Amino acid sequence: MGRTNPTYRDALRAIEERWADYRRALRLRDQTRFDQLFAYAKEHADASGFLNHQNPLIPARFSIDIEQERRLDEHDERLAELEAALDSSQEEPTNHETDG
Repeated sequence: MGRTNPTYRDALRAIEERWADYRRALRLRDQTRFDQLFAYAKEHADASGFLNHQNPLIPARFSIDIEQERRLDEHDERLAELEAALDSSQEEPTNHETDG
């Protein structure tokens, strides 16, 4: 039998293990952010595996970028909703403005 090539998930796990000392040196609040970046990369591991890139950090970074773009879009939508709600509440006359 021939050797089995490691999967993208295996490569990602190996990268995470190599960065373990770096993670431990981070402040606690940044360790959770570090973990989140790897969670983002793992969410797109299937697509990254199809790419079969020789440097697994490239698709990992792209996966992180996609997830951060998604979060930015969600924040933009939420901000637009809040601005619209604020604008509509400012357009409604208050009781003391109509009592005049």
